[in-house]
Parts: sequence; C-alpha cells; structure tokens
Amino acid sequence: MTKANIVSEIAKSTGIDKATVLVTVEKFMETVKDSLANDENVYLRGFGSFIVKTRSQKTARNISKNTTIIIPEHKIPAFKPAKVFMEQVK
Repeated sequence: MTKANIVSEIAKSTGIDKATVLVTVEKFMETVKDSLANDENVYLRGFGSFIVKTRSQKTARNISKNTTIIIPEHKIPAFKPAKVFMEQVK
C-alpha cells in the first residue's frame, strides 16, 4: 500500500477531501521524522513505537581491497509494533 492509497482510503472512509488528508499525513510523517532526529521516541498506543536505536561501533572488511575498516557508532530509526497490532497481524 502506498501513501496515495492510504490517503484515498482515509478520504473515502471519513468524507474529508484528499488534499486535506494528504496534508495531514505529510505533517504526521514530518513530525515523526523530526522527533526521531531529536532523539525523541514516538509512542502510538495500540499501534506501536517509532524509536531510535544505537548501533555500536564494529569492524568490517572491504573484501575487494582486503582492508579492515571501522564503522563508528550510529543511530538508526526503528519501529516496534504494539502487542495488539502483532496479534491482529498473526
């Protein structure tokens, strides 16, 4: 399902025009991205959590040059679904 499909479904079920729904969905995604960029987790009860995970430093190999490189510690966004959500998907 794409963003356009989500906007269409919400507009159809609520009766709100697609342009308004699109602005709302875009603003929601922007707010989640901004929060994660500022190390703030986003918790949506009954749906899940958008969290920031920290990957520790590790050693990797460049096989073509036969060298070792160090990948520094970095943060990645992650999604952890709620138990209710998990049960519904199963």
